[in-house]
Amino acid sequence: MAERIHCLIIGSGPAGYTAAIYAARAGLKPVMITGMLQGGQLINTTDVENYPGYPKGILGPEMMEDFKNQAERFGTDIRFGYVSKVDFSVTPKKIWVDGEKELEADAVILATGAEAKWLGLPSEKRLNGSGVSACAVCDGFFYKNTEVAIVGAGDTACEEAIYLSKLCTTVHMIVRRDEMRASKIMQQRVLDTKNIKVYWNSETDEILGETVVEAVRVKNVKSGELTTIPVSGFFVAIGHQPNSAVFKDYIDTDDQGYVITTPDSTKTKAEGVFACGDLKDKVYRQAVTAAGSGCMAALEAERWLSEKGIH
Repeated sequence: MAERIHCLIIGSGPAGYTAAIYAARAGLKPVMITGMLQGGQLINTTDVENYPGYPKGILGPEMMEDFKNQAERFGTDIRFGYVSKVDFSVTPKKIWVDGEKELEADAVILATGAEAKWLGLPSEKRLNGSGVSACAVCDGFFYKNTEVAIVGAGDTACEEAIYLSKLCTTVHMIVRRDEMRASKIMQQRVLDTKNIKVYWNSETDEILGETVVEAVRVKNVKSGELTTIPVSGFFVAIGHQPNSAVFKDYIDTDDQGYVITTPDSTKTKAEGVFACGDLKDKVYRQAVTAAGSGCMAALEAERWLSEKGIH
């Protein structure tokens, strides 16, 4: 017989933990299924300096441990595992964990986040957090008055290149084709920024450095010419992949897979199912905005359960 849960939270980043804190304090007895990356993207982050309440900054894994301890303090039942299948067409909702264990839940909060897309280079993985980053807004400050590289050609890449140009002496922008995918206005802003140098028809051949990023080797895809550029930071801005595939049959997503919710709400198409954090946010993607939407999801779940008289 399936275990019955009043409020189930799927995912354990800032959005999931914040939802858990609010749900637990509201007496919803939340159970959290962490996902395979317990703590979300911040587990792979070094210094976090832009989250309120940490004046000296904090390491990403330490910050997530603080979130976890706070959620547990109020009674959240945190379980390591991954959700392999759901059925949101029934009441209560059905959820399968680790491919076998079946749960039933009155309300469900989705906080599975999104993953940055990477180039797939071994050096990129090895130096992740030591000069390699997928978030200029998060980590750009650490490279103030240095030269950095960024790879990407969409609006996000352009926005991040412009952001970095205000902090760094030179931004080397690596673009695979002879044009960008970004909107014309964003392209023009990049081209008008004097300290952004664009490398057209180019791809990243290798990120150089033993323990920290020291340079990037760029290959011209037409001529095959290799150029080594000394940089202290390497930013990947080729997009994110929301972790929404397992839910897609029951909720609406956009063409990129981001969950679509009711405007100014965390409500999804499936009644009693709420989505928060980077799973639905492709604009801000910050720990603090994810936490804020986790709060919203818990408040809306509590209100929905109360309105339906489900105790």
